Amino acid sequence: MNDATPSASAHPQALDAARAGGPPIVLDVWCELQCPDCHAALDDLRALRERYGDRLDIRLRHFPLAKHKHAYAAAQAAEEAIEQGQGWPFTEAVLARTEELGKRGEQLLLDVAGELGLDTEELGTALIDGRHLLIVDADEAEGKAIGVSGTPTYVIGGERLDGGKSQEGLRARIEEIADRLLAEQG
Repeated sequence: MNDATPSASAHPQALDAARAGGPPIVLDVWCELQCPDCHAALDDLRALRERYGDRLDIRLRHFPLAKHKHAYAAAQAAEEAIEQGQGWPFTEAVLARTEELGKRGEQLLLDVAGELGLDTEELGTALIDGRHLLIVDADEAEGKAIGVSGTPTYVIGGERLDGGKSQEGLRARIEEIADRLLAEQG
């Protein structure tokens, strides 16, 4: 699973939300963990999680950019963090240190994992054996197929919103779409 937050089928609170008024609304976020624009988007993602809770399933989708040499390893490390139950904390911690990731690479990923209490040996092994390559590649391919060309890019209710040029107004637009979709659920 490439969701940074478990889906309704794997998350008891999401199941309760689904029972209360339908399944959570899905917000796919194509992100790259070495991207300064994705770092800037963190506050919006936190605000959306705070406002909607389990009614909005924010899913991390990987779109590593060639200009950032550690982005692909960071995406794989994020998938391993998800496997270890710390997807969003790891993602946020790495995004908070994008400049440092550019300088320190995989060592920073291991340091962040250690700070969060993850199994750093397992994360290091995952980077070597490539067990998460297919997830990262599938996200990137799907992103390209729907027109993602930069990060962050959001998809909610079938609408793609590009945040790579500017985050201005995007959170309000996402909230507008989420509110409409939730209202349609009843």
